[in-house]
Amino acid sequence: MSQLLVLFGLAGLVLVLIFWINRAVRLFDYIISSGETALVFLEISTMILPSVIVFVLPIAAFTASVVVINRLNSESELVVAQATGFGPFRLARPVLIFGVMGAAFMLVLTHYLSPKSQLSFAQRQAEISSDVTSRFLIEGSFVHPTSGITLYVREITAEGELLDLFLSDEREKSEGGTLATYTAQRALVLNTAEGPRLLMFDGLAQILSPDGRLTTTGFEEFTYDISALISDPIAGKRKIRQLYTHEMLFPTEALIAETRQSATALRAEAHFRNAQALYVIVAALTGYSMLIAGGFSRFGMWRQVVISIGVVASFQTLDNTMLDIARRTDGALPLIYLASIGGLLFNFMVLWSATRPSFLAIRKRRKAARLLARTTAQEGPA
Repeated sequence: MSQLLVLFGLAGLVLVLIFWINRAVRLFDYIISSGETALVFLEISTMILPSVIVFVLPIAAFTASVVVINRLNSESELVVAQATGFGPFRLARPVLIFGVMGAAFMLVLTHYLSPKSQLSFAQRQAEISSDVTSRFLIEGSFVHPTSGITLYVREITAEGELLDLFLSDEREKSEGGTLATYTAQRALVLNTAEGPRLLMFDGLAQILSPDGRLTTTGFEEFTYDISALISDPIAGKRKIRQLYTHEMLFPTEALIAETRQSATALRAEAHFRNAQALYVIVAALTGYSMLIAGGFSRFGMWRQVVISIGVVASFQTLDNTMLDIARRTDGALPLIYLASIGGLLFNFMVLWSATRPSFLAIRKRRKAARLLARTTAQEGPA
């Protein structure tokens, strides 16, 4: 058991780092291009860890099981245990307990930690998207956040106040409309219910009409709509991975409209989280049963390892296929558990067959018995 847990932790750590770094690199480009700091990147990147762990947990359980059994085989400890009367089912107990522990951890992840982290991640992304100052305002530089818009700010204070602002709006000029230019001594970016607004103080508005007439107006306060400058949505509707299980099991009309998913699809996703936990047990037992059924070999168990990888991959493919069918078909929820339950039965049959002599072994024993009887008969008269 201790070897399984140690290798499970090591394999899980390595796999999580590989997949987390792969996703974090893409996230880093987004965060830095939005003008945020490295601390914000670390904060947001930790929010994707639960979903990464959900993905790698069955792989880590399978890897730990295979490595431990292969090590016991190479060191002949497996042969010694079997010689002292430990059968395949008895030896499977630690692996089963290990798989159940992994399944319990998976339940916590899929039902609570992963949805919570995904929701927090989406909310934090929305906050970054709505932070107009950090997204496209750079001190002392002319920037073009969208076609036809030019912005310049001499300085951005620690409180977020914009000093000596210049704004040119040429979006209507290309269609024969007006050209608007705004200058202000101070400005603030405000997030309102209607979207972000630029509040300018002590400035000048200059409007150039298509016929060449220039209108100049001084102002103490002026509000400018900058929602069009943000291409990403500030707040979006929740996705399935951001929902808690109880919401999907009993979906309301509002939730169906929000996610644009049917009630059948939502319930299928909720049950699939349970199936993911069961699959951890299947992965751990498959790594054990396929190797234990192969018997002792001083040359290793690599053939059984390759076969067990194929078996685990087949069950995973079946799992995803059944989920797709259950999402589209009413009354097909039991299919979601087909791969997991089928995997448990498969491992039981493999272990049961390991306790029985194979057909080839029986033939060899019978042949040896006949040869021994013939030899004894020939030596008898002599």
